[in-house]
Amino acid sequence: MLRANSVAAANDLPGRTPFDSIILPHDGRYRRRVTMRTEGGLVFLLDLPEATHLMHGDGLVLEDGSIIAVVAAEEPVMEITARDAHHLARIAWHLGNRHLPTEILPDRLRIAPDAVIEDMVRGLGGTVRRVEARFEPEGGAYGVGHGHHADDHHHYH
Repeated sequence: MLRANSVAAANDLPGRTPFDSIILPHDGRYRRRVTMRTEGGLVFLLDLPEATHLMHGDGLVLEDGSIIAVVAAEEPVMEITARDAHHLARIAWHLGNRHLPTEILPDRLRIAPDAVIEDMVRGLGGTVRRVEARFEPEGGAYGVGHGHHADDHHHYH
């Protein structure tokens, strides 16, 4: 069985064309060692030295040098909007206070569906819309394997 034992960040892939892809939801993209199947049917072993959050556009590098593109699946999320930037920041504070993985976009927030949190957001005057979208929440204050490539490398602890 072929093994993928490293990850190339999306910005390190220009000029390298993936031969296949794998579509994964947010909760399926934090991995270290697992058997996976690409869209083209290739079964391979992801065998990384440590658990890594795979981002949309990253490449899994197989031992023969070929690349499998990581595609973030569209999945159910809640999009939160507010009256203005200050109001949205207040809602974001409440989400952060509950340690919820949150994707911060210029004019809205995305979180995983949760009826209790939806009621809280509406109670704070926010608007909630359920949509299907890629979910890429921010990393934690200590870079704990989630969110964007803060330093353009895969150094997660």
